[in-house]
Amino acid sequence: MNTLTAPDQVLAAAAVAAPGSPGTSGVRTASVARNTAETKIAVSVNLDGSGQAKLSTGIGFFDHMLEQIARHGLIDLEIDCQGDLHIDGHHTVEDVGITLGQAVAKAIGDKKGIRRYGHAYVPLDEALSRVVIDFSGRPGLVMDVPFTSGMIGTFDSQLTYEFFQGFVNHAFVTLHIDNLKGVNAHHQCETVFKAFARALRAAVEVDPRSIGVIPSTKGSL
Repeated sequence: MNTLTAPDQVLAAAAVAAPGSPGTSGVRTASVARNTAETKIAVSVNLDGSGQAKLSTGIGFFDHMLEQIARHGLIDLEIDCQGDLHIDGHHTVEDVGITLGQAVAKAIGDKKGIRRYGHAYVPLDEALSRVVIDFSGRPGLVMDVPFTSGMIGTFDSQLTYEFFQGFVNHAFVTLHIDNLKGVNAHHQCETVFKAFARALRAAVEVDPRSIGVIPSTKGSL
């Protein structure tokens, strides 16, 4: 990972492998590094993976949620973050969202041939969440999750919003997240991340009826 040279500056954000266009032999992968005075992060994604994950953020429950994205999204995901956890988890969670968004944007490439839209409902015992995503090229987040607890282990439940806000701002997607039912905050959060993973998986999937076509009447996204 690059060495920090300037506070609050992104020193590196580059894919080490060119993203493959859907419908070609290219595998859609990207790696991004983001170093600031608050966090040092390296993220690698393979959108055409099998759900493998190698995660280290220093926040156990957050790692558990990121694993849901990999497993249920069938995305190979590696994330290493060294953050200022002596303050709290805010910078770590938000900056991982930012860097993951950057990596997904690079891996998805020009968006030719993808389904673009995805949605999922996921239950976990008494909890039920719905997530809808659009690779619109326009960042937007609408989230309604009335967490029943402020903390889930050492994870501040409010940071769920910060993670997804960072992601949408840099993946350039529109994202709607609703927790429809839930009493246990762990269950609420887990259904959100699992539904996000399933919606993401559907949206980035290659549509065999639309190979090489931008899924928009505008001709670009």
